[in-house]
Amino acid sequence: MSDAPPTAPTRWVLHVDLDQFVAAVEVLRRPELAGLPVVVGGRGDPTERAVVSTASYEARELGVGSGMPLRLAVRKAPDAVFLPVDAPAYDAASAVVMEALRAQRWDGVPVDVEVLGWDEAFVAQRSGERPGEGEGGGFPRERDRPRDPVAFAEQLRAAVLEASDLHCSVGIGNNKLQAKIATDFGKPRGVYTITDESWFEEMGERPTRALWGIGAKTAKRLAGLGIDTVRQLAESDVRVLAAELGPTMGPWYHRLGRGVDSSPVDPQPYVPRAHGREETFQVDLEEWADVEDAARRLTRRVVADIDAEGRPAARVGIKVRFKPFFTVTRSLTLPTPTNDPDALAAAAVELLGRVDQDRPVRLLGVRLEMTEPPGGY
Repeated sequence: MSDAPPTAPTRWVLHVDLDQFVAAVEVLRRPELAGLPVVVGGRGDPTERAVVSTASYEARELGVGSGMPLRLAVRKAPDAVFLPVDAPAYDAASAVVMEALRAQRWDGVPVDVEVLGWDEAFVAQRSGERPGEGEGGGFPRERDRPRDPVAFAEQLRAAVLEASDLHCSVGIGNNKLQAKIATDFGKPRGVYTITDESWFEEMGERPTRALWGIGAKTAKRLAGLGIDTVRQLAESDVRVLAAELGPTMGPWYHRLGRGVDSSPVDPQPYVPRAHGREETFQVDLEEWADVEDAARRLTRRVVADIDAEGRPAARVGIKVRFKPFFTVTRSLTLPTPTNDPDALAAAAVELLGRVDQDRPVRLLGVRLEMTEPPGGY
């Protein structure tokens, strides 16, 4: 018998992403919309102030994208079908999909499912439950390691389709970062793999914006350091990144560039830290008394959200967007946590007193940050 230490098993993580989820749910409810450009957003009225929540692939081909104002979307796709957002319907469809994923077995072993939102989740073989694990030094036997992640990805796709009539794409990687990025390569209705071995071949010459976790502002700061591609980020001096981007974020971005991510697939339900509501006014509010009334109304709606969590608010925040598109935020910590709607509304109105009141208001938001749950997050 060899005295060599056992080889650690290959780690596989899968990322499941439902294709054009919201639009697909709407098409299931209205089969006559199949093949048509469908845009979902706001109250479904493209003459109102609202943004696109999602667009079908047919609408995307016409230039419509998520976050786009509906008024612009209708100019790009005048013949599109515009529908209102129906969150309860999407909640229900998502629940069916996630339950189907949790019911799967990979080589006879249960899986962990980390839900990221309505339409996406990470999936991995449950840690500590592989056949043979804990024997002979704690590593699974070679024959008991997870086999063929591509075959399991197809199993997931079939299970989701059977349970929900919805199609999905699956990304495969040695970690969550790789799997998340791989999904976009496989869309729609496909499977794609990025691993430690193929990372630089797949990602090396792509812009840093291609990395999950790097947005436009960070990419601009990296470009200012002469870092434009994923490979350049991976080969950069981590000390320079730490000095320029912070001692925590700098090294983290460096790991992203190398395709490194050690975070586990966490099946624990997401516990929100806060709830918030926003309202875009169809007509700008010019009277400050109307803005304060809107803050009170929004606060009461958010209080209902935190009451459902069973935790009081410890901090109150507001967001005010002035005409034409200038946004400010303010927040305060409460002396004592509370879920009293009058006290929280008064705090929101107090915060309004800390912003200039010399311009019309087009959007208002209220956010209530709750106390930690027992045992913390």
